[in-house]
Amino acid sequence: MLTVLSGSCLHGSAQDEPSAGGKSKAAPVRKKDPALAPVEDVAGLPRVLLIGDSISMGYTLPVREKLKGKANVHRPPVNCGATTTGLENLTAWLDTGGAGKKWDLIHFNWGLHDLKYLGPDGKTLSDPSDPASKQQVPPDQYRENLQKLVEQLKATGAILIWRNTTPVPQGSAGRAVGDAIVYNGIAQAIMTSAGIPTHDLYTYALERQKELQREANVHFTDPGSEALGEEVARVILDALNR
Repeated sequence: MLTVLSGSCLHGSAQDEPSAGGKSKAAPVRKKDPALAPVEDVAGLPRVLLIGDSISMGYTLPVREKLKGKANVHRPPVNCGATTTGLENLTAWLDTGGAGKKWDLIHFNWGLHDLKYLGPDGKTLSDPSDPASKQQVPPDQYRENLQKLVEQLKATGAILIWRNTTPVPQGSAGRAVGDAIVYNGIAQAIMTSAGIPTHDLYTYALERQKELQREANVHFTDPGSEALGEEVARVILDALNR
């Protein structure tokens, strides 16, 4: 679903746990997510960059598989987090897969990390109803940050597709139902002004939420990520063909 509308991380680091003797034991070594592995370009195919958090990490491999032989699909080798992380790292991310190479299309999103609520330490997910909780990036700052990121992305000359933020189910840790709508509204105004089409993955996921998304969790099941990947690949291919 690609339209111009009118209007956490699953891969977090483990913490040390006390052993039976009272001493800390090292956290287990986590395997690198294969979605973050670099890919070699196939000559003659368009270059596509996916930017996003763990939701996009979940659909990266399905997108690559669907577009095999049709496009070189890259992503930064990290969870792209909030807009604050984007502002710090976008210049480096645009060099993914080879400094100086041009992108034909960039499919991008920020939002789920921006809207999450953190406790006084600024790191731990917190209950949105707690007066001490604060959103990682409040709406006004999100607007300002996203505007700057869009300006930087437009300078690449690539086809740009904004992918709006997927739903927050009831009971999701550190996030409030409905905030995705608020942040998507802010983003939509920016994209409309910039002439950037929106891939409405929010509606796509919401209409199939029980089928695709985990219960009380912003993340998707493996079949759910496969379905998102198929939808993302379809939108990218349509845009490249145009």
